[in-house]
Amino acid sequence: MTNPPNPTSTTTSPGPRAGRREWTALGVLMLPLLLVSMDVSVLYFAVPAISADLEPTGTQQLWIFDIYAFVLAGLLMTMGSLGDRIGRRRLLLVGAAAFGAGSLLAAYANSAETLIAARAVLGIGGATLMPSTMALVRTMFRDPGQRARAIGMWSGVMTGGIALGSVMSGLLVEYFWWGSVFLVNLPAMALLLVLGPILLPESKNPDPGRFDLLGVPLSMAAVLPVIYGLKEIPSEGWHPQYVLSVTVGLFFAHLFVQRQRTSASPLISPALFRGRGFGPAVVLNLLAAFAMMGSAYFTTQYLQSVLGKSSVEAALWGLLPTVLVGIAAPVAAALVQRGVERAHVVAGGFVTAACGYGLLALVGTDSLWLVLAGAGVLAAGIVTVMSQMMDLGLSTAPLDKSGAAASLLETGSEFGGALGMAVLGSIGTAVYRHGIPASAPAPAQETLGGALAVARQLPARTGDALITTAREAYAHGMQAAAIAGVVVLLGAAVLAARALRGVTVRETVVEEAEDYCVQGD
Repeated sequence: MTNPPNPTSTTTSPGPRAGRREWTALGVLMLPLLLVSMDVSVLYFAVPAISADLEPTGTQQLWIFDIYAFVLAGLLMTMGSLGDRIGRRRLLLVGAAAFGAGSLLAAYANSAETLIAARAVLGIGGATLMPSTMALVRTMFRDPGQRARAIGMWSGVMTGGIALGSVMSGLLVEYFWWGSVFLVNLPAMALLLVLGPILLPESKNPDPGRFDLLGVPLSMAAVLPVIYGLKEIPSEGWHPQYVLSVTVGLFFAHLFVQRQRTSASPLISPALFRGRGFGPAVVLNLLAAFAMMGSAYFTTQYLQSVLGKSSVEAALWGLLPTVLVGIAAPVAAALVQRGVERAHVVAGGFVTAACGYGLLALVGTDSLWLVLAGAGVLAAGIVTVMSQMMDLGLSTAPLDKSGAAASLLETGSEFGGALGMAVLGSIGTAVYRHGIPASAPAPAQETLGGALAVARQLPARTGDALITTAREAYAHGMQAAAIAGVVVLLGAAVLAARALRGVTVRETVVEEAEDYCVQGD
C-alpha cells in the first residue's frame, strides 16, 4: 500500500531555478519594501518642522505618527487575501500607485488633517505592498536554496529600512523641507510601476471562492484595538481604557477565528495550519518581533537621553548594529542548505539574540559600545529567526494561499512588536519610577524625558543631580527589561527546538501548481 504524502517531508523535485530575470525582479521588489519599512520611522526627526508649519494639536500629532502603522496592521490580512484572489502583481501595482499618491499628498499637505489622511493612504498602500512582495518571492523562487536566500534578503531589507528611515529623515529635514521625506518615495514607486509589469509574473488562486466581506471588519476590529492598547501602555501605563482596548480586540479576534473556521471562503484559511511548520512559524516570528521592538524602545532613547546624542547622531550610531543583519540571514540559509536542522538554526538564533540582551543587561550610563554591540548581536539573532520562519511559513503554505500566509506572518510581527514594547517597556518604566525619589517633580517620576525637561528649570546643582539620578534609573530599567528579554528568548529557543524538530518543507511543484504560479508576463 502506498503511504500518503507527509506534509512535512522533503521531496526531490525542488522546482526550476531562478535566473537573471527573477533576481532583477527581486531587486525591483526590494525598493517598495524598503520604503514601506522606512515610513515607520521616517517622521522621527520631521516632527518639529511639521509642528511649526502645520501647528497640529497634541492629538493630531499622535495621529500623524500612528495612523500609518494602524492602517497597515489592520489591513494586512485583508490585502493578503485580496491579492490571492485578484493577482499579487496587480495588487502590488495598485498599492504602488496608492503609495505614490499618498506620498505626494503628504509632501504638500497644508493642514494636519490632510497629512493624517495622506498617512492613512500610505498605510493602505503599505498593506498591499508587504504581503504582495513576499508572495511574489514565493512564486518566483521555486528552488528551496534560492528562495531561502531571497527571503533572507527580504528580511534584511525590512529590518534595515526601519533604521535607515530615521537617518534619512534627519538628513532630509536638515537640508530640505519636511515634505522631502515623502518625495523620496516617488522615484521608486514610478520604477516599480514601469518595470513591474515587465519583470514580475502574475499569480493568483485559480479558484478563490467568494470574498469574505464580513471577515474584513472583524479582522480590523481584532487587530486595531490590540495594537492601539499595546502601543499606549509603555508610555501611559496600564490604564483601564488601554486594557479595555486590548480586551475588546481579543474578543473580536475570537469572533474572527470562529468566522474563519465556518466560512466557505475565509480570509485566512484554516488549511494553512494543517502542515506542522506554519503554526510554529507564526508564533516564533511573533516572539522574534517581540524581542526586536522591545529592545528598540530602549536603545533609541538611551542614545539620545542617557548619552546626550543629537537626534541625527543617535540615528547614525543606530545604523551600526544593522551591519550584522546583512550577514545573519545568508549564513542561516547556508547552514540549513548544508544539512543543519532548521530547529537548531532557529534555536541558535534565539540564543544569539538572548546573548545580545545579556549585553544590554550590563549597561551603565556611559556604555555606547556595549549598547551597540548588544543591539547588533540581538538583531543578528532575530533576523536569523525571522528569515527562517518567513521561509518555513511560506514554503509550507499552499501556493494558492501564499498571500494570506504572508499577511498572517506579518500581522503576527505587528502584534509581537507591539507586545514587546508594552511588556518590556512597562518593566523598564516600573524600575525607572522606583529609582526616582518621591520628592522629585511629577514629570521626572514619569519618564526620563520629563526629568531632563524639569532639570533645565532647576538650579544647576539640583538639576545635575536629578539628571544623574534619572539616567541611572533609566539604565537600571533597561537592565531589568533586558533580563526579561533573555528569559523570553531562551524560552523561545526551547520552544523552537521542540516545535521544529523534524519539520522540513514539502515542495509543491506539480503540474497544476506550475500552471497556477506563472500566468504570463
